[in-house]
Amino acid sequence: MAVDDGGIPPILAQKHYTQPSAFTPENLLREARRQKRMAVSGIPDVCILDPDGDIVRSLLARGEAWLETGWACYHTLLYSFSRGGVEFGVVGCAVGASYAVLIAEEMFASGCKLLISVTSSGQILPMRPPPYFMVIDRALRDEGNSYHYMPASEYSHADAGLMASLDGAFEKLSVPVLTGATWTTDAPFRETQPAIEAMVERKLMAVEMEAAALYAFARARQKPVLCFAHVTNQMGRIDGDFEKGEADGSHDALQLIAIAADRLRIRLL
Repeated sequence: MAVDDGGIPPILAQKHYTQPSAFTPENLLREARRQKRMAVSGIPDVCILDPDGDIVRSLLARGEAWLETGWACYHTLLYSFSRGGVEFGVVGCAVGASYAVLIAEEMFASGCKLLISVTSSGQILPMRPPPYFMVIDRALRDEGNSYHYMPASEYSHADAGLMASLDGAFEKLSVPVLTGATWTTDAPFRETQPAIEAMVERKLMAVEMEAAALYAFARARQKPVLCFAHVTNQMGRIDGDFEKGEADGSHDALQLIAIAADRLRIRLL
């Protein structure tokens, strides 16, 4: 017989936020290592989510990344590379809130100490011509994953201390870096014009698919996560859209990541 939750939508019912999870990333990775006959091994302290996969493809094409054999995830490959004496781990093509948070859980369970996400994003408020980057300070929760980590609210917020660490960090970067709020959606092909106009009214600068969930995960699990949006398009509504820059934007994204990691490592590691 169905449980009556008083008309509450299932996404908000029976969440029990203070209770521990029955299924944990540690247990999943334990069984993955057993099945794959892998020894327990860590991954780099600083990890990156690269939803478009441009960073991974660019690094592999230049022979600058290598497969991380200690990564036990069933679903993805993690590559390592070095920049400025810092070793990074990166997973490509983890698109969408659920997938991104699944990988984030497994990264921190595997030894990650700082996670940076750089996701391609569509412009809502015309702040300047794309491409440019945004530090996402808050994200509207129009996806499902965040509601499994935090009670209902309009926004997920970046950690204020991490944000403060980046003050003035990107002044010399060749591509502009703005700060602002985004709309996180699970359904990019259902961005109707009335919905976009409502987001304009909220002063949201761009739309993407991961930040609200990653920030909710970070708050619930007390993990350091910072999300960037690479604003590259106007949702295909103009000809010649989706141009990202050199090497599909990976050159600029790697510079951004190196600067951010340098600042944040001082605070965290």
